[in-house]
Amino acid sequence: VQLVESGGGLVQPGGSLRLSCAASGLTSSSYIMSWYRQAPGKERELVAGIRSDGGNTNYADAVTGRFTISRDNAKKTAYLQMNSLKVEDTGVYYCNAYYPSHGRGYWGQGTQVTVSS
Repeated sequence: VQLVESGGGLVQPGGSLRLSCAASGLTSSSYIMSWYRQAPGKERELVAGIRSDGGNTNYADAVTGRFTISRDNAKKTAYLQMNSLKVEDTGVYYCNAYYPSHGRGYWGQGTQVTVSS
């Protein structure tokens, strides 16, 4: 199983980025896909999650209204559209695929997002 994030980079406050997470080796699409982030010196935190059918999403309070999670099961890819970025959104962003049926999850290697003027 491999999850590969991309789309990170340096952006000014107020800007936008779109992260992608491409999955391979997963046996089915019945997993919850989530995005987490970890800022320097802080614990990893959940940013957003989406169910396998894409019908239910959840967001951390800090990003609600600014970030949108989505997925394309045919392409085995998940996305995180990040708008109105703030300095405090800086960190390494990781995607996670979790199978609730057997309690197993997989992580990507992370992509750096830096919001700075």
